[in-house]
Amino acid sequence: MTFSLTSLIVDAADLESESSFWHRLLGGSITRTATHHFLQIDGFPVIVIQHAPGHVPPQWPDGASQQMHFDLATDDAAIADKRVLDAGGRRLRPADDVVASTQPGSRVYASPAGHPFCVRSA
Repeated sequence: MTFSLTSLIVDAADLESESSFWHRLLGGSITRTATHHFLQIDGFPVIVIQHAPGHVPPQWPDGASQQMHFDLATDDAAIADKRVLDAGGRRLRPADDVVASTQPGSRVYASPAGHPFCVRSA
């Protein structure tokens, strides 16, 4: 018996803001319903942005623990940083913060809904 990944579910009070952020960052295509936005990226299962009206962004790293997060790799950290910020993300930790990650050179960001993710050198 084996499992295969079919989707990753991300809660957000604002479907459009969250799905547009991941779309601007990762590409792919979005299929929208009233309660879910489905982001299909070539070679990756669907990322589902699920409407959660009561979703409150986590206060990571100062309180609430994260339940899961994305890790992204890049060959140009400066361009990646600008792209994340231009897409609507925000920095949570700089690359030189040793608490940020066990991966040297990683930067920790948050999506518009407050979900943390890491960008590291490829």
